[in-house]
Amino acid sequence: MLRMTLDTNPYAQLLLEAMKQSGCTVFNDRHFSCENCDGCVSGGFDSATSQIVLCQNNIRHQSHMNRVVTHELIHAFDHCRAHVDWFNNVKHLACSEIRAANLSGDCTLMNEIARFKFGLKGHHQACVRDRAIRSILAVRKVSKEMAEKAVNEVFDACFNDLEPFGRIPHSKTDAKRAYRDFQNRDRYNANL
Repeated sequence: MLRMTLDTNPYAQLLLEAMKQSGCTVFNDRHFSCENCDGCVSGGFDSATSQIVLCQNNIRHQSHMNRVVTHELIHAFDHCRAHVDWFNNVKHLACSEIRAANLSGDCTLMNEIARFKFGLKGHHQACVRDRAIRSILAVRKVSKEMAEKAVNEVFDACFNDLEPFGRIPHSKTDAKRAYRDFQNRDRYNANL
């Protein structure tokens, strides 16, 4: 499933290309680890080793693998380009979690329907906010109030940071367009 995601998923392909252009080439055998995990965690990014851990015992479908890899690659991209202080600055963590929830497909309409969460106006933002808070609470021993405060303080700036996609990819088609646009960025700028 990991190989299929890396070879065919436009979200992952765009992020891998963007990381390479940022000087952080990803090597499959070095930067991905499939392991058994406790609880219902699906994956994580280990900043100390720059490695994405995938919980093979909790990922059962290709679509789930695609989302988890994309989510964790967003953290890896942020680590590469922004030098995130994962352990000492909860706002940095909150920003990356907001970006990952916003750009990975975690909050697509179909995923939210599968979670029995419905809503129209502002639902995407509410989903991103909720998932970011939940992710912070899963990886840091902080109060819910502290996680909510950190998310609220950085939400607007981080929600609007769409790099490297340039748009919120609400579907695989959007992700393919974003990947094509990313590949053509330099060609467009060269003509200016």
